[in-house]
Amino acid sequence: MTDLKSPSYPVIPLRDIVVFPHMVLTLFVGRKKSIAAIKHALKEESEIFLLPQKKSETESPNKEDLYHVGVVAHITQMINLPDGTVKILVEGLYRANVKELTQTKDYMDALVTPMLDKAEGEVSTALVDSLLKVFLDYADYNKKVSPDFVNLISKEKNPSKIVDLIASQLFVSVEKQQKILETQDLTERLEHLLSYLIMELDAFKLEEKVRTRVKQQMEKNHREYYLSEQIKAIQNELHQDQNSPNEMTQLKKRIEQTNFTKEAREKAEGELKKLTQMNAMSSEASIIRNYLEWLLDVPWSSPTKIKRDIKNAKKILDRDHYGLDKIKERILEHLAVQQRVGKSCGQILCLVGPPGVGKTSLGKSIAEASGRNYVRISLGGVCDEAEIRGHRRTYIGAMPGRIIQGMKRAKSSNPLFLLDEVDKLGADWRGDPTSALLEVLDPMQNNAFNDHYLEVDYDLSDVFFIATANSLNLPRPLLDRMEIIHISGYTEAEKIEIAKRHLISKQMKANGLKKNEFSISEGALRDLIRHYTNESGVRSLEREIASLARKVLKKLLTKKKTSVAITRTTLTKYLGKHKYRYGLAEKEPLVGVTTGLAWTETGGDLLTIEASVSEGKGKSVLTGKLGEVMQESIQASISYIRSRAAQFGIYPSMFMNKDIHIHVPEGATPKDGPSAGIAICTSLVSILTGIPVRSDVAMTGEITLRGRVLPIGGLKEKLLAAVRGGIKKVLIPEENKKDMEEVPISVSKALEIQFVRDIEEVLHAALVEKITPLTAEQKKKDARASLMQTQDFTLPHPPYPSGVTGSKSRTHN
Repeated sequence: MTDLKSPSYPVIPLRDIVVFPHMVLTLFVGRKKSIAAIKHALKEESEIFLLPQKKSETESPNKEDLYHVGVVAHITQMINLPDGTVKILVEGLYRANVKELTQTKDYMDALVTPMLDKAEGEVSTALVDSLLKVFLDYADYNKKVSPDFVNLISKEKNPSKIVDLIASQLFVSVEKQQKILETQDLTERLEHLLSYLIMELDAFKLEEKVRTRVKQQMEKNHREYYLSEQIKAIQNELHQDQNSPNEMTQLKKRIEQTNFTKEAREKAEGELKKLTQMNAMSSEASIIRNYLEWLLDVPWSSPTKIKRDIKNAKKILDRDHYGLDKIKERILEHLAVQQRVGKSCGQILCLVGPPGVGKTSLGKSIAEASGRNYVRISLGGVCDEAEIRGHRRTYIGAMPGRIIQGMKRAKSSNPLFLLDEVDKLGADWRGDPTSALLEVLDPMQNNAFNDHYLEVDYDLSDVFFIATANSLNLPRPLLDRMEIIHISGYTEAEKIEIAKRHLISKQMKANGLKKNEFSISEGALRDLIRHYTNESGVRSLEREIASLARKVLKKLLTKKKTSVAITRTTLTKYLGKHKYRYGLAEKEPLVGVTTGLAWTETGGDLLTIEASVSEGKGKSVLTGKLGEVMQESIQASISYIRSRAAQFGIYPSMFMNKDIHIHVPEGATPKDGPSAGIAICTSLVSILTGIPVRSDVAMTGEITLRGRVLPIGGLKEKLLAAVRGGIKKVLIPEENKKDMEEVPISVSKALEIQFVRDIEEVLHAALVEKITPLTAEQKKKDARASLMQTQDFTLPHPPYPSGVTGSKSRTHN
C-alpha cells in the first residue's frame, strides 16, 4: 500500500460510478481539469483521489457538488486517445475522507484522511457466510458477473475486501453504492450490502418468474402475444389489479354512467358480456370493443342550453349578413316557434341559392344565435347509401354513417346540422343516399333513426336540420319534407355594402394589413364588381379584394410606403385589364339577334338568341346544345309565325324555299327551359321581316301556339342579370307582376319593366320599326308564286324585305 501519510492528492470527479478499494477498472477521462490532475499525478509519481459527484450533469463540480468520501487509487496505465480523451487503468487502494479541497490553477487537490475499518467486536462469520451465499445466488441470475470473479470471492478470507469486491459488482444506484463506501463500521457495511444484494436478487427472481410465465403462454399463442402477457404477469405479481381497473371494468363503469335508452343499454350490456368471454387479442374482440366505444361516445341525452333571446338572435344575423331581410325574418320565425314549443319540430329548412350568397355562413350564425353546437356535413359527391346509414358490422372497416359521426363530433343531442350541397348527392349500384335522407329529415320518423352500424334506434328529433342547395334538382319526396327558402343573388349596392362591412376588413386581417394602410374607394369597388366579377354571390369579389390586399402589402414593404388607397384610376394598375365587359347587351340594334334572360344554378344570366335564313327547302336548323323543352319552344314559335305570317308582313312562301337557322351562343353550355319562347319568336320575326331588334331590351316568357305569354320562374335573378348587363328595358309576363315584391327597389328603379300578355305586345316593344302586314295584292302574288313553284315552273320570287338573308354576327361574353 502506498504511504498513508501523504497529505494531498489530485482529484478526479466521477460521474455515475463509485470506485471501491481493491477494484481495478478502466476510466475514460475527457474533462480538462481531470486530465491535468492525471498528468500531475504521473509526473509526481503520486496517486489520485477518485471522488464521486452528486449529479452527473454537473460539468465543473465544486466542493458542494462532490461527496466527502472517495478512494485513493493508483494509475497503472494511461493512453492518449485521438479525440483528446485519456484512457487510464486504475486500482482502488483505500477509503479516504476529504479534509480540505483546494482549487489549483489546472485541477482540484484534496487533503484527505484515510478511513480505517471499525467494528464493534469481531465480525460475525455467519454474516459473511450469508453474504457469500446470497452473492453466489445473485451471480447465477446476473450473467454479467464472470465465473473468475466468483472464484476469487470464494477464496477470499478478508471480510473488508469481500465487501468491497462484491459492492463493485452490485448494479444499484450511485447513492446506494456511496452509502456502502462511506460506512466505516464493517459490520454495518456488511448489513447494508446484504440488504441491497437481497433486493437485487429478488428482482432477478421476479423477472425470471415473469419470463417463465410468458414463455409458457407463448407456447399456446403467437409470438406477438408476448408483450401483453408480460405486462399482465407483472401486474399479477405486483398485485396491482385491485388498484388499477382493467379495460372491462372501465367499460362497465362507462355503460352504467351513460344515459342510454332501454334498447341501447341492453345492447351495450350484451356486447360487453360477449367481450369478457373471448380472447382479448382475437379479431372479433376488436370489432366489439370498437362498437362499444362508438356506442358510448355518441351523445344520448346531453343537450346544450337553447338561447331564447330572439332580439339577440336578430343582432347576430344582422352582424354576420347584410341584406337578406326576408330570409332572416323567416329564420327568426322558425327559431321563435322552436323556442316556444321547446324542441325542433315542423319542416326542415332548405336554403336554395347560387354559390357565394352566404348559405353555409347563415347556418353558422343560426347555430350561434340558438346556442346549438354546429356540425357541417358536406354531401357533395356522396353516392353510397352507407355514408348516411352506416355499414353493417360484418364488413371490414365498418363504421357509422355521417349522421352518427356528426352527432359524436357535436357532443350534444341537440346540435344544428348543416347538410351542405344536398343537391349534389349521387346514386349508383351502392344505393341512393337521397332516399336514405328521407328518414333523417322526416320529423315524424327521425325520433327512431336506425343506423346500420349501431343497430339501435337513435333519436334525432331534437336536432335542428338545415340543408343547402344550388338548385331544386331533388326527388319530390325529399322536397316534400323540407321548407324551401330561396336566397337570390346580391344587387350591386348590396355587394358594395358587404365589401365595406365584411370583406375588406376580413382580407386586411388575413394579409396582415393595418387599419390605415389600405383603403378602396366606392367607385373602385363598383368597377371591381362590374369589370372583374360576374357572379350572383360575393366569392369572386372576395378573391379580388384578397389579391388587391396582397399587392398592396408587397408595395408597402418594398417601396417603404405608409398607406395605399385604391381608386378607379389605379385599379387596373393592380388587377390588370378588365376581365368582363359591363353591359353584355349589343350596342346597336341587329336583325335576328334578341337578348333573353336565363336562370342558372349560379344565378341569372343574359342569353343571346341569333337567327338567320338562307336558300333551302324550308328546313329548320337548331344549334347551341339546346334541350328538348327549348327545341319545342322553337317549333312552337315557327308554327305560330307561319299561322300569322301575313299579319307580320312575312311572305308564306319563304317557309318553303328558305332554311331557318336558330343558334344560341356558348355552344358548349347546355341550355333548356321554356322561358326563352318570346325571345326566340322575336328573333324569327326580326330575321324574316328584316326589322332589327332593340339592343337595350331583354325579355323572358313562355309562348303558346296562340301567341300568349306565360309566367316564368327566377324573376329576381333574371332582373339582376339585366342590370349587370346594362339592359334598360325588360319585358316580362303580366302574370309575374305578383313576384315583383321580391325584387329590390334599386333593381326595379334601374329598369323599365313592361308587363306583356301576348307576342304582339312583345314585338311592338322590341322591334325598332312597326310591322306592316301584307296587302291583298302581295298575298295573291305570293300565292301564285308558290303554286307555280310546286308545278316546277321557274318564276321570280316576290320581293322580300331587306335584310332577310342573314344576321350580323356577335360575340357573347
